[in-house]
Amino acid sequence: MTTVSPTPQPAMQLRELIFGAACAAAVRAAARLGVADALGERPTTAEELATAVRAEARPLDRLLRTLSCYGIFAETDDGKYVHTDMSRLLREDNPHSLRYISLWCTEPWTWDAWPRLDEAVRSGSNVFEGLYGKGFFQYLHQDAPESAEVFDRAMTTSSKQSAQDIAQLLDLTGASSVADIGGGQGHVLASLLEKYPSMQGTLLDLPTVVANPDPRLREGGALASRVRIVPGDCRQEIPVQADVYIIKNILEWDDESTRRTLHNVVGAARPGARVVVIENLVDDSPSMKFTTAMDLLLLLNVGGAKHTRASLVSRMTDAGLKVGELRVVNPYLHAFECTVPE
Repeated sequence: MTTVSPTPQPAMQLRELIFGAACAAAVRAAARLGVADALGERPTTAEELATAVRAEARPLDRLLRTLSCYGIFAETDDGKYVHTDMSRLLREDNPHSLRYISLWCTEPWTWDAWPRLDEAVRSGSNVFEGLYGKGFFQYLHQDAPESAEVFDRAMTTSSKQSAQDIAQLLDLTGASSVADIGGGQGHVLASLLEKYPSMQGTLLDLPTVVANPDPRLREGGALASRVRIVPGDCRQEIPVQADVYIIKNILEWDDESTRRTLHNVVGAARPGARVVVIENLVDDSPSMKFTTAMDLLLLLNVGGAKHTRASLVSRMTDAGLKVGELRVVNPYLHAFECTVPE
């Protein structure tokens, strides 16, 4: 039976951390093989699972034993495997699935970029263009369509999962209109419109993004009559007026993009309008290991950064927003309540 070891001594702990890439690779392999989907509710041998996922039994047993050390799957006394809370999150049919997030964070380009982290730290710039000769998103859509699809599915999964948390948190009583700026496919907007049946909504994002909105927002969808979809780049212009503006996870690419986006919101909004900025933070958060890792990945691929509380407040204040209460959405997200001065 494979068990999770107690807290090791510093030397062993560092050795385990140095091999962190092995754990990430093992999670990726399990996700790509579909092991979690193949494992049902009864203890199952590696041989049975190997048949189901078309793999060799002995290497699969080694993979599962490694993952069991981290609490991802568990090994029984008689050498079979069962689910754990974490392994269930790799199932595609789990509404809280992290399968595509797991794949996204371990895509082939990440293994090229991570070894150059020291270069990025020295220069303060991304290493991606040096590796591939073009920008990150240009590379994804021109040269790596499979990775682009994984990215899109990971972002869609993440957005759907957080949309309900955001809708539950925000009280928009008294507002008649809400705009989701850089809102992707509009999952957050759709959840808010479902919560407030008389509210009108606007979704603004790049043309290629809003061309495939949440089914509820499309023509013929349940919310279509209350939605305006605006193709555009919030860094260039925000031709939208609303009582409430939602800005979620779009202020992390670079300082200039952040500055322009916030100034465009303030320029477009009426005095007294409410602006809710929702971001991951790299300080004072229960998800520090995750958010700080994403922060370094942003440095590598686009030269961006996740924010501290202070850095985000500074940028919102510089844009002319009046910053109010900070609220916890979930362990990964914080919401800053702001208003446009009267």
